[in-house]
Amino acid sequence: MSAPGPFGGDNPFEAMPIFGDLAKLFTNQGPVNWEVARQIGGFMAAEGQSEDNVDPLERIRLEELARVAELQIADFTGLATSTTGRSVSVRATNRSEWANVTLEAYRPLFGRLASSLGSSMQLPAEDADDPLATGLGGPIPEEMLGNLIGVMAPMILGMQLGLMVGHLAKRSLGQYDLPVPRPLGDELLVVATNLDVFGKDWSLPADDLRLWVCLDSVAHHAVLGLPHVRQRLEELLFSYAGGFAPDPNALTERMSDIDPTDQGSWEHVFGDPDAFFGTLESDEQRRIKPELLALTSTIEGYIDYTMDEVGGRLIASYGSLAEALRRRRVEANKGDRFVERLFGLELSQRHFDRGEAFVRGVVERHGAPGLARLWSSAVELPTPNEVDAPGLWWERIHLPR
Repeated sequence: MSAPGPFGGDNPFEAMPIFGDLAKLFTNQGPVNWEVARQIGGFMAAEGQSEDNVDPLERIRLEELARVAELQIADFTGLATSTTGRSVSVRATNRSEWANVTLEAYRPLFGRLASSLGSSMQLPAEDADDPLATGLGGPIPEEMLGNLIGVMAPMILGMQLGLMVGHLAKRSLGQYDLPVPRPLGDELLVVATNLDVFGKDWSLPADDLRLWVCLDSVAHHAVLGLPHVRQRLEELLFSYAGGFAPDPNALTERMSDIDPTDQGSWEHVFGDPDAFFGTLESDEQRRIKPELLALTSTIEGYIDYTMDEVGGRLIASYGSLAEALRRRRVEANKGDRFVERLFGLELSQRHFDRGEAFVRGVVERHGAPGLARLWSSAVELPTPNEVDAPGLWWERIHLPR
């Protein structure tokens, strides 16, 4: 059996009801078998155990703090915190609920990713009429694996996307740990279980941590809710996700290790998506990535600045709290990095420092009014070179049009 993949040693191939029904496994629902993704995501998130509902008192406290966060973020940034015209609300969830909601929220992006990855799972057209490729030549030949992979592609991709979402659910505190827009709406998710575990591990005051997460969630929601920011970020994410070109020969070779009678062989093949898919970037992805990183770095730098200014005034333990949370986000494990790479993100310390330096540079030269220009329109979004040189950005946005 292979060593644990990027998502750890959890084995979703045991105690999963769907694996007792092969018909469901191979039901073609388009490029992804979403039922497989949902079940594996929930299993991974809850680590195979039943989860309790969130304590109603926890829900009430987060809802109260969300109202404080909304007022403070709106006042400081001048941005609308709502995408619907109603008030923002926070919903406390357990891990499996977060996984289900996130799978649905990311479904368009995952669909684009699956179409890109799935294109490598098809048998070449010139082999379609080959008797060996269709299994008509007696014993099943190796060439038939290409056709088999095509049939299995939706199930394979469902497994991998479920593993990804389940992994994220075990670590995320809110819904914007990854700066990925979600469907329009003003209900923000907070994973109460993870909040409780992290707070106890770091001995952080519970209400201070809750308020920090509410402020961070509302700040992300305000920026990602801006139509031109949302549109540009989605364009870049979708373009990157659609640019993969995995090696179908490597995929076929890995599939040849499956023994249908041996459950362990399935875990060996599917348990490590990093080895299974590979993450080599295409030329098109390398072209897109600098713009994607520049935009996400700017967003995160602005939110860090906002958190320091607003959270520093409201949260007594803000210094130690911010240090613990910022250390947490860059101390990512192999699974976190795998998911980031599939989206074209690099959420390293350098990435956050780059955005913070840009924002601080603008504020030092031009104050809060200068920084407010950042989100005025798509024209004001900085280029990769401008993120590294705030003066260039300022000169460009003041050129006559």
